[in-house]
Amino acid sequence: VQLQASGGGLVQAGGSLRLSCALSGAIERINFVGWYRQGPGLQRALVAGLGIVTSTITNTNYATSVKGRFTISRDNAKNTVDLQMNSLEPWDSGVYVCRAVLRETDYWGQGTLVTVSS
Repeated sequence: VQLQASGGGLVQAGGSLRLSCALSGAIERINFVGWYRQGPGLQRALVAGLGIVTSTITNTNYATSVKGRFTISRDNAKNTVDLQMNSLEPWDSGVYVCRAVLRETDYWGQGTLVTVSS
């Protein structure tokens, strides 16, 4: 499985960004895809996760700090898992990385930088 993240950038507080994690390879066997944030000097933390039960049934979970502002979704036609981020705040800044789990094996993509200015 290969993952390619995109969509980061610089935005003012209150603005929006949409990140996309493009998946390729044995994607039909992926159980979970998540977006993680890593701030300076901090460990990676889960921002939003998408559990894949079937091709059409999924479940989601979010970090408390982003509930109501961020939405994770799957685009089956494009083979992407997207993260819509609204009402961004400076503390949302960091490198966002997507992760996929396939039968207990982790796959990580490269990061995309999000910078929110105050």
